[in-house]
Amino acid sequence: MGSLLQLLRPGSAPSASEAEDREAELLHRARGGDIEAWSRLYQEHFDRVFRHLAYLTGDTAAAEDLVQETFARAFVGLAQFEGRGAFAGWLRGIAVNIVRKHWRSRYRGDQAMDRLEVVSAQSSVGTDADPEGAHLRQRRAEVLLAVLDTLPAQLREAFVLCDLQDMPAPQAAAELGISPGNLRVRATRARARIRSELVRLGWLTEDSADKERDHGDA
Repeated sequence: MGSLLQLLRPGSAPSASEAEDREAELLHRARGGDIEAWSRLYQEHFDRVFRHLAYLTGDTAAAEDLVQETFARAFVGLAQFEGRGAFAGWLRGIAVNIVRKHWRSRYRGDQAMDRLEVVSAQSSVGTDADPEGAHLRQRRAEVLLAVLDTLPAQLREAFVLCDLQDMPAPQAAAELGISPGNLRVRATRARARIRSELVRLGWLTEDSADKERDHGDA
């Protein structure tokens, strides 16, 4: 009973500052070539990075490969991490950059790309039933991916989770560590920037953009 009471006492768990100090020590050792320290960092951050990649890609099998690439790049570039921000945030930035390449290849002709194409739906584009329409659809997919690639990471993540993966807002907000209201703001800004860029590139007319915006705000 005494041991149980000790476990329940406030302060028995490491404080945030203690956890930060411990991680800083592991990072210092890992930079010095301590494989055991890197292994601890890998184990402690793997689940979070994997889950985030799985959400962004919608593919757990792909996420398994991408998470390994993320940690491989992190290990190689560990000396570049100066500790000004959180290590978890640095890993996440690497993961987002890696998943961008995945989007470019996987979403061509994918169901998620079909959702993305709704943003620029135009009756003049043609249908997939005829060869010319299929070619235009492929070209439009490439343009949309290029536009998505230009978004800041925060907006891109919100758009992918909400619009491509069709994730419920509370779940997407929890995954990104933000409030549902903040998520809505980011997703709305992402859609607005995508619409604006598609208009600028000539893939969406002003009238179509206005209709799409009104539909999204309804």
